[in-house]
Order: sequence, then C-alpha cells, then structure tokens
Amino acid sequence: MLTKLNEIKVRAEELLQEAVSIEKLNDLRVKTLGRKGEITLLLRSLKDLSPEEKAEMGMAANHFKMQLEEMINKKTEELKQQEMEKRLIAEKIDVSLPGLPFMRGSKHPLTRVYEEIRDIFVGMGFNVAEGPEIELDYYNFEALNVPKDHPARDMQDTFYINEDIVLRTHTSPVQVRTMEKMAPQLPVRIIVPGKVYRKDDDATHSPMFQQVEGLVLDSRITLADLKGTLMHFAREIFDADLKVRFRPSYFPFTEPSAEMDISCVICKGAGCRVCSHTGWLEILGAGMVNPRVLEYGGYDPEQVTGFAFGMGIERIAMLKYGINDLRLFFDNDRRFLKQF
Repeated sequence: MLTKLNEIKVRAEELLQEAVSIEKLNDLRVKTLGRKGEITLLLRSLKDLSPEEKAEMGMAANHFKMQLEEMINKKTEELKQQEMEKRLIAEKIDVSLPGLPFMRGSKHPLTRVYEEIRDIFVGMGFNVAEGPEIELDYYNFEALNVPKDHPARDMQDTFYINEDIVLRTHTSPVQVRTMEKMAPQLPVRIIVPGKVYRKDDDATHSPMFQQVEGLVLDSRITLADLKGTLMHFAREIFDADLKVRFRPSYFPFTEPSAEMDISCVICKGAGCRVCSHTGWLEILGAGMVNPRVLEYGGYDPEQVTGFAFGMGIERIAMLKYGINDLRLFFDNDRRFLKQF
C-alpha cells in the first residue's frame, strides 16, 4: 500500500512539473485529489488493513494530499501571474502615439434653420405655440374655412385615420386652437413649428416635412403689417439686400391671399436653372385672416383683423444652403451632414 502511495506521489510530482496551464493543473487536481481520484480511492481501500497499518497509511496519505494541494495552488498562482505579465506586454500602450480622432456631432441643418427662423420671429415679439400632429378634421379643414365639399381639399393629399381624424396637412389648425384659448384677448402673435404629413414623395416633396405657421391678430392689423414682417424675416434669413415681391394667390383661410417670392439666392436675380430663369423663388404663402376663420376662433371680424403665413422649413433650408434634393435631409448620410 505504501509503495502504491509513493508511485502516485511520483506521478503527481512529474505531472505538476510538466503542467504549463491552469487547465492542466485542474486535470491533475481531479485525477489525484478528486472524488474518484487516486488518493481518494487509496483511502477507501484502507478498511481492509489492520488498525496500526490503517493509522500509518491514513496519516501518510492525508499528509501527501495536503502537500499536493498546496503545491497545485502555488503553481496555479505562478501561472496566473505569468499570464497577467504576458497580457500586460501584449496590451501595452504607446502613450507617445497620436490619439484616435473623436467624431463630433452637430445640429442637423433643419434644426439649424428652424432655430434661426424661431429666433427671428421671437425677436419680433412672437411666441412659440404647438399642437397635435394627429388632428381632428374640424381643426385641419372646417375651422379653416374648408368644408367637406370644398375643392381646396383636393389641393392636399391627406392621410386619413378615419372620417373625422387625420394626420395634419399643415400647422394651421393650431391657429384656431390658439384663438379658442385666447379669445377675446389681444394681441395674438404666435409661430407654430411642427411636422406635417401629405401623400408626396419626390426630390422636392416628402410624406413628412416641417412647417412654421405664423398668426398675428389685433384691432388694426393691415396688409402693410404682413408685408413689413415677412420682408424683415426674408432679409434676416437670407440677405439684407434681398429683393422681395408678393403675388396674388388663393388660400381658403386667408383673404386676400398672396405668395411671397425672393430674388434667386443662386443667381441673384439674373436667371438660372434653379429659378427656371425667372430670377425669383417662391418661399411662403400668406394673407389676411379670413373673417370666417376669426369667427370659428371666437373673435369678432368687425373688431379684429390679422394676418397669417406658412412656410416649409425644408424649403427655406434648400434655398439657404443650395440643396437640390429634399431627401438628402432624411438619408442621414454623414458626408452630407458633416458639411453643416
């Protein structure tokens, strides 16, 4: 029995010296000290010995067991230390090398243009108002003087959720909602930025785009106030020397109505492909608030007048930055966005 214990001891010491990984040491621990290991099986066979032999062999086996456990633990720590040193050498950093470039984010061009538009109008005394994007047909059309049988509904390809609910086609519904809340209080000066939705999708149209609507109400508002306000805005957002003109137009919620043109920002009015060689670019629609809309909002059209206007943020951004495809704003191409 003692001879067998010595043989186990010799083999274990040889395997311990040969072990070059923690996995090998774990194999040795299981092979020698495990539940079915050689020392464990040897100790189980002591029951057949005399009491004197059993005591002697038990003491020798347990002493070797403790000794081997200690040697395996020591070798495990040595191997862990060696692995750590190798890893540190492999992962060392040359602090003298230049750092990696840090990609900085920036504001989206549409956000930049919106904030510029907002700041111009806030500087003229306007407040910012907001409203729901899922809108009642009443506010999106009827309260803006567009009843269900009105041909002007054909001008806007609307997303209908059901007969009475739509995705708003413009931010004008907030005008009526604001008038309902404020009537008969005067003056009213608001701009309404937000997303709107129409069934359009090409180089100059998107099914979702952003508008800024404006509304001014008071007791003596005239067309001259409208023209002065929008001329100041155009020259602030584009160029102080910009030429501006107003053309008669039609919108059911304003009367009279007009479209505002600016001299082409590309050719400075000389005529080019962007302005179809006319020298002019249309940027927004506007007009005096229709008396019917004032009544829907709770104001007396005999006592109150006002003007309203609406523009597309993407349209302003395209002209401001010379961009010819609306879809570039939504493609998230970093080569395009990093220019801003």
